[in-house]
Amino acid sequence: MTTLELIHELKSITQGNIDFIKKKFSHLNDEQKNWRKDADSWSINEVFAHLNEYAAYYHQAFSSKIARTRFRDPKDVFISSPLGRSAWKSMKLGNAKNVKRKFKAQRSYNPSLHPELVKENSIEQFNSYQTDLMSIIDEAAAVNLRKVKIPISISKIVRLKLGDALLFVVYHNERHMYQALSILSHSKFPKK
Repeated sequence: MTTLELIHELKSITQGNIDFIKKKFSHLNDEQKNWRKDADSWSINEVFAHLNEYAAYYHQAFSSKIARTRFRDPKDVFISSPLGRSAWKSMKLGNAKNVKRKFKAQRSYNPSLHPELVKENSIEQFNSYQTDLMSIIDEAAAVNLRKVKIPISISKIVRLKLGDALLFVVYHNERHMYQALSILSHSKFPKK
């Protein structure tokens, strides 16, 4: 794909998340934010807490690497690495916005195991992170997305190309936005 197509995809999904938050989640009360369909499921607040933990790690990694890189010459075409393509494809939703493959959340990013991750303002915090991500994507467009490398959250040794890491994070965000939307549309979800 071209670098312009990649940047457009990243910004389009991120802007969609911002719009969903405003339209669907910003008005929820505490009971609605913390409702679970069953004991093994996450609440909307827990979904956003999970996303906030990833954002805290990746946004800092993106900003730091972009600021310090010597690869300031953007290329017209972005080519994924096999590892990078596998990572972001595993997160990407299907054409019907369905989850193709389920994963267990990494222990340290799992709000069921670490309830201290859940904050009262998880939704607002994620919205702020999405706004920051839009700026990070703009900054990323000015560097070589193939040469800048980002260490992944589960191993500082394994690194993805910046373009692959951005796709992974954005698709991960989109995946969990649809998870939160499915909680909202559950037949037993508390009404106001």
